[in-house]
Amino acid sequence: MRHLWIRATHWTGEAVPEPLLPPIDAHRRRCGPYTAAGALLHALVPRALEHRPDLVSAHDIEIRAAAPDLCDVVPARRQSIAAALPRTQRILVPAPRRTLRIANGLAEFLRDYPARGPRALVVEQVDHADHTDRELLTVLLRRLDPALLTLVVCAADPDPELAAALERYAERRVAKRDYVTEGDAEGDAEGDYVEFDGTCDAPSVREPYERASPGERARRHRERADALAATGLVAPRLGAIPYHRERCHLEQGGDPRAMIDAFAFAVDRCLTEGFHHAAAELGERALRIIEREAGPEAWWRILHGTASALGATEREEAARALFDRARREIVDPKDRATAAYATAMLLVRHHDPARRDADEALAWINEAVALTSLLPDRRLRAFHLGFDLNGKALVESRRGRLTEAYRLVEEAIELAERDLDPGEHPIHRLVLRANRAQLSVLLGRPHEALADLTAAVEADPEYPDYYIDRGNLLCRLGRHDEAAADYETPMRVSPPFPEPYYNRAEIRFAEGDHEGALADLDYALELDPGFALAYVNRAGLLAAAGEYGRAREDVELGLALDPGNAHLLCVLGQVEAAEGRHAEARKALDAALDRDPALASAWAARGALAFETGDPEGAVADLTRALGLGEDAALLFNRAVALRALGRREPARADLLRAADLAPDDVDVRQALEDA
Repeated sequence: MRHLWIRATHWTGEAVPEPLLPPIDAHRRRCGPYTAAGALLHALVPRALEHRPDLVSAHDIEIRAAAPDLCDVVPARRQSIAAALPRTQRILVPAPRRTLRIANGLAEFLRDYPARGPRALVVEQVDHADHTDRELLTVLLRRLDPALLTLVVCAADPDPELAAALERYAERRVAKRDYVTEGDAEGDAEGDYVEFDGTCDAPSVREPYERASPGERARRHRERADALAATGLVAPRLGAIPYHRERCHLEQGGDPRAMIDAFAFAVDRCLTEGFHHAAAELGERALRIIEREAGPEAWWRILHGTASALGATEREEAARALFDRARREIVDPKDRATAAYATAMLLVRHHDPARRDADEALAWINEAVALTSLLPDRRLRAFHLGFDLNGKALVESRRGRLTEAYRLVEEAIELAERDLDPGEHPIHRLVLRANRAQLSVLLGRPHEALADLTAAVEADPEYPDYYIDRGNLLCRLGRHDEAAADYETPMRVSPPFPEPYYNRAEIRFAEGDHEGALADLDYALELDPGFALAYVNRAGLLAAAGEYGRAREDVELGLALDPGNAHLLCVLGQVEAAEGRHAEARKALDAALDRDPALASAWAARGALAFETGDPEGAVADLTRALGLGEDAALLFNRAVALRALGRREPARADLLRAADLAPDDVDVRQALEDA
């Protein structure tokens, strides 16, 4: 059984299992991000609270993010300290991948929801859905069993990522009729275009609206916006209310202040939640029609938020153009410093490494530092200058000047401790400590780094990301139990994401728990099939277990994401060798070493291949290169075997003696020494 893809905007009566609830309209004009998810959760959460309150509690973050108007009935069980801070102190903007975490959490909520299958979930107007809903549907198509819940996705022209998921997981059906031109199953759609929030294009709905005068249309949009605002609901403020304020203004030049406020709220909220695509779209619409003079403060908030969202969605040039526009219109030193800082970050963090320019970034961040260093208010200067010094530290680190970067972060920390009030800007303080920790690691001071990361974790124990950083450091220090505990904390305090499982898999593998490591990697790739590093490790595990077919599949999937990945090419070489394709194995291993000459496992694999194909001299040479990158008992044993084949018994014995020192319990090494 497969999910269903209706190539139309609406469901027109195609045969499906019993619907779980009436068709859901995904058009983002209604409620913006998670319009479809919010409607679904409003229908399911009340029943889940009655029968499975533990399930709701387990997914509180996801539910509250996707359905903000359920916050009154779904208490926050897991919450960063940011939730209790004023907006000006909530300086961390969620990464774009946060919505994938939310989507995976919602998928598991639906998977575990108490409902007797098979049922169907019909989602209409998906072509007009926000990125968040399209991403959610992509995840649901991949992760939900259609025998329990069949997704019926109505999309005439889906975006490429969703289209690929539909092609793979859904059966395509041609709609029985064209909804727009022929009407719905009951005949022509009925209703008022404005009351539909502009989401219905049926002629019987749209044509009367178009015949109305501009003044009449403006009045109806204004009344609809006012009625929605009077409900106090949050979700319409992210979709319908900005739409109606915008239409009112375009039809008859309505109240510009109401329109500006509507867009400012929507952009702020979307950016705070990590809904970057929506923030960018809303902000660009607003900036096309809003003049700065109508509300300078709100205009700047919209422009800054829009540019931040554009940068987060890999549209750095569009973001830069907005900051250039701001520089032509603003003279406030603090705001100009913010624009300069943001421009530097666009240059140094550009998603395309070839487009990064640390030198130009330095010029911009120096302008920001120069401006904020002149702010007269002690506390404002401490925060803004410290923020800019931290940004300059990133630029200097990208320029290879780690000691200078460390000094800049130290200066920012000193400013915060000296000039901010006690307890003021706690997130700014912990970010500085975490960044100093990263630089300490790079400068070879792991114990200093550990102290800073521990301070960051203790300052905000419900924030998941710093546990990962501390776990990685603990792992490097050989403190595997503590590292595993740090990886497992984000599994509890965050919606699911792959990194903690990927990292725990490495610890499990090192401790000999290959089954547990494989389970963690399986789950990491279930959460994110685009997580290339997990394919590297899983392919290696599968190859070591003799599952060469599955290992080859992972190599191919990984190389499709990261062509030329040396680790994957190395595993491919091992698979080819195991299956007797020696020429292909040599080609893959040569390619791996061309990409990464310091990859010891590739030298070792090529050495083993050389010995197997009758070239012990080549084997000794390659194994020697591998040992030059790190001493290892197994490599010493293999080189000893190759040396003995060349008649070089004394060097072979020396290798075996050293291997015995490194692995005194290795039976093969002991036996070889007895035979030597």
